Amino acid sequence: MSCASRRHNPERGVIRVRTLSETLPPPQTQLPQFRIAVPPPDLSRWTAGNCGIPGVHHFEATLPGPHVALTALMHGNEYSGAHVLADLLTRNIRPHRGRLSLIFLNLAAFARFDPQKPTLSRFVEEDMNRLWCADLVHSSHTSVEMERVREIIPIMETVDALLDLHSMLWPSPPAYLCGLTEKSHALACALSAAHPKPPLVVQDGGHEDGPRLIDYERFASNRTGATACLLEAGQHWRPESVTTAHIATQLFLEQMGLLSPQPLCATPAGPARCAVVTHTVLAHSSRFVFTRAFRSGDVVKKAGSLVAFDGQDEIRTPYSNCLLVLPNLRPMRGHTAVRLARLVDSA
Repeated sequence: MSCASRRHNPERGVIRVRTLSETLPPPQTQLPQFRIAVPPPDLSRWTAGNCGIPGVHHFEATLPGPHVALTALMHGNEYSGAHVLADLLTRNIRPHRGRLSLIFLNLAAFARFDPQKPTLSRFVEEDMNRLWCADLVHSSHTSVEMERVREIIPIMETVDALLDLHSMLWPSPPAYLCGLTEKSHALACALSAAHPKPPLVVQDGGHEDGPRLIDYERFASNRTGATACLLEAGQHWRPESVTTAHIATQLFLEQMGLLSPQPLCATPAGPARCAVVTHTVLAHSSRFVFTRAFRSGDVVKKAGSLVAFDGQDEIRTPYSNCLLVLPNLRPMRGHTAVRLARLVDSA
């Protein structure tokens, strides 16, 4: 993938140590019990869209303002955000000013969702959230997801502010993910600080195997004013994840000036807790296992602490107060197992 973000990330000797350890790796963590507490939404009324592109609904106010977009279903089994967009459409929400786009992204993967095999509908052919760059869009590369990205890209070229709604497989508290620009970080911090319980804000440079939607050049470049962030609302298929996505969406539309402020059920608790990713740990083997069932946001206080085994390698924290971001307790070989981050001042 020619436009993938390639970064020098020297693991060996810093976080990855090959040793004949006397500590035996623990058993591999079992997959969580998948209880589908929230069924998938019925999107039959909304899949046609209203602007000639399936799954895309576009509304314009008479007063000028920004073009604001909300996206859901980047991955077909992450439908908490789709519940929120369907609710906005059902309630006939319209912007007070500017333009609003509500976009159901990977409808093909969502159509395959099976509650008996809920993890298998993440995508059809490839991860859609690694395909967002102009070079790839204009290349000969093709897949179900790539063709869908090509449908959506013209909309993104005019979007001024984007919130991309996701959820997580492993139990973890909500978090906002943002890019490395100050504008992206400011958006995520402003949203987080307005929550009754502010989610963690994580700033990182994305994935080596391709850019996320929030990393698309229009949002990631300092040459434009357009900005974006991503919400991991909580664990898949849980009612509290839908609630968090509802709160985030309302706050986002209020802060963009498209909706009137509504009172929240609780007063915001204070500034966001922020972290910057310093290392991305990939699973080099099929035997990657954490020393315990870490959750996103857990902090390991001591530098050099053993947090995982990867075949013959030990994975150790590179500094004190190391924060673990979105640990995947059963990573496939070559996939991201965890990101390591430093806590920073939210200012």
